[in-house]
Amino acid sequence: MNRRILLFITDLEIGGTPSVVRELAIRLHRPPEVTMRVACLSPWGPVADQLKQAGIEVTAFGLTRPWQLPSAVRRLRELIGEQSIDTLFSFLIHANTVAAMAMRKLDGVRFVQSIQTTQPYPRWHWWLQGRIYGRARKIAVPSFAIARVAQHRSGIPAERFDIIPNAVTVDDFPRVKVFDGPVTRIGFLGRLDPVKRLPVAIAAAWSIRQTPAKLLIFGHGEARATLQSHQERTFNDPSLDWIEWKGAVEDPRQALAQMDVLVLPSLGEGFGLVLIEAMASGIPVIASAAGGILDVIEHERTGLLVQPRGQDDRAFAAAILRLWRDPELRRRLIDNALAEVRQRFTWSTVLPQYRRLLRLEG
Repeated sequence: MNRRILLFITDLEIGGTPSVVRELAIRLHRPPEVTMRVACLSPWGPVADQLKQAGIEVTAFGLTRPWQLPSAVRRLRELIGEQSIDTLFSFLIHANTVAAMAMRKLDGVRFVQSIQTTQPYPRWHWWLQGRIYGRARKIAVPSFAIARVAQHRSGIPAERFDIIPNAVTVDDFPRVKVFDGPVTRIGFLGRLDPVKRLPVAIAAAWSIRQTPAKLLIFGHGEARATLQSHQERTFNDPSLDWIEWKGAVEDPRQALAQMDVLVLPSLGEGFGLVLIEAMASGIPVIASAAGGILDVIEHERTGLLVQPRGQDDRAFAAAILRLWRDPELRRRLIDNALAEVRQRFTWSTVLPQYRRLLRLEG
């Protein structure tokens, strides 16, 4: 076996899908039997540095404008030809689109796509996905929620999906001692995007700030300035000592070590990698009962789920207070969550599924 596989993604910034690509590339790379390469449409990002340090060759196209699409298609074809790639595995709508266009002149190359979100907007993303999936042998998704949404919005037949969850190595995540200090540390970790509904977390933390509690926001994104402006306008509290904008971290463990509870108010998660990272760390999670989160968290057993019915900040605040007041509830959720991760979401369980998808069983 002498396989050469290219993982192709929109960007290699810090985030859930770039982390999945990084782990797949590193874990499957076994030259000369299997050689993994990674390419992205965008300029070089932090995850590209991590891949390079692990010995994976990375190509960043450095594209930033829609009119550069033809150039991206041409460069992808050239890269596949130069590297004798036999399998192209693309992630996210922009990379999926470029890859599907490139495949028109790449006979003999096996093509797999991945959808990683249930986010409804922009709608044209789903319209476009419905027109480009046809060239792919399979569509890999991390949750049943994504498969259902993509069937409905993009018209992709159910048999085209291969559902492979995200994964962690549990032993890589030290157990965090939670609810052991004078201040309850409410944590958010992810891209600062409107779909994450950070105003819900901000309002929940503000309402219980005198418990005392503090919200720690780890992540970056264009929405940060808007969120900070919203915070300043909405909460007339000049001290602002109940919230900290911590910025992005390259290693999620740096953020998780500072949390007592993880909150994820998002309505557009395809899976929520941060959920299983927190679960592996012994941090209880509170999340919206929506999208791929429902494939990961079972309410009252492995975490607490908030039904999105309006006034969700109050429901999140109430859930945080429940954890603060009830050590037995915390212990039960933490123990069950860790057992769930060990059973369903470790690389020892998930990697063989990717090997079958990519025909690396031999």
